[in-house]
Amino acid sequence: MERGRRAAGPHVVLFAGAGGGSIAVVSSRKVGNAVARNRARRIMRAAWHQVDLRGIEDYDIVLLARGSIAGASSATLVPELRGLARKAGVERT
Repeated sequence: MERGRRAAGPHVVLFAGAGGGSIAVVSSRKVGNAVARNRARRIMRAAWHQVDLRGIEDYDIVLLARGSIAGASSATLVPELRGLARKAGVERT
């Protein structure tokens, strides 16, 4: 991830590096207690599955939840994740 690309949004930070198409979803204690962290990871996973990107199989992706993710839904994260992927240069058009 040191040599990868980073794009930050209001709820999520996306890290992308060359790889085989893996995804990791991370939430730190800044997000809240265990229940809040698990919820954050669940909604990020659900939103990522709704994002349809071309060329993403060439990258390993790490999604990091920010503290502001509390109260967000996967529907609000889908456009944010699309924009972050474009900003990081992950999606091929």
